Amino acid sequence: MNNIVKTTLLLGLLTGLFIAAGSLLGGQNGVMIAFVMAIAMNVGSYWFSDTIVLKMHRAQEVTRDSHPDIIAMVERLATRASLPMPRVYIIPDESPNAFATGRNPEHAAIAFSEGIIRTLSPNELSGVAGHELAHVQNRDILISTVAACIAGAISMLANMAQWAMIFGRGNRDDDRNPIGSLIAIIIAPIAAMLIQMAISRSREYLADELGAKIHGNPLDLASALNRLHTKIDEIPPENAHPAMAHMYIMSPLTGRQFSNLFRTHPPVETRVERLRNMPVH
Repeated sequence: MNNIVKTTLLLGLLTGLFIAAGSLLGGQNGVMIAFVMAIAMNVGSYWFSDTIVLKMHRAQEVTRDSHPDIIAMVERLATRASLPMPRVYIIPDESPNAFATGRNPEHAAIAFSEGIIRTLSPNELSGVAGHELAHVQNRDILISTVAACIAGAISMLANMAQWAMIFGRGNRDDDRNPIGSLIAIIIAPIAAMLIQMAISRSREYLADELGAKIHGNPLDLASALNRLHTKIDEIPPENAHPAMAHMYIMSPLTGRQFSNLFRTHPPVETRVERLRNMPVH
């Protein structure tokens, strides 16, 4: 199933979830409100999901004047991959990680945390940049970003259900409270299911392989993955959210409670072994 079909299914499912929740929580009026919200979320997820994700991470766009080495590195790799030059962002977080976002290669962005720039050698960082450009070339970035926004929207539905339950406590005849409670209880598994449906572990293997070819040396990316795996446990991210764990080159929830629900990355050991078995270009 290609990414366009997956994106369409995810947006359709989002609409259905909003309308169903609106009906349960507010009857006919709830359906109308939920329908308007769903349309807004659909439009926003497609056109503005990258902006939303970058703002949530407080990412700042950098230029050739402020970060000449990083811009030159990404520009060189983008040329090798025959891709348009993406926008480059820095995330103010000491936890080392990176991700790519955008709806297509012409509107792509790559974000590096401050921690990853300090942690990795130039060659290792170039391997990571190659991996993220591989996601851009494989057009993984739209489905990844939309999935993150949808999971966030579902969390918003959970909050709505909880508030409805709280304010409904004063009215003993309000039989919607149990339904609101039920929605709140099942919302996390639904979010996990959506992410698992949208994102497959195979895309990380493909991005590792293509990214290593773009960079030119799979051993640099293998070394980067090993270093990141250790450092993320030592320096956890400031704002790790399960809804966005799949976007990073390394899951920020590694070793954390409930991380199995959102484990969209293959084992690091397997990724490293596959890279080490690749020929050096």
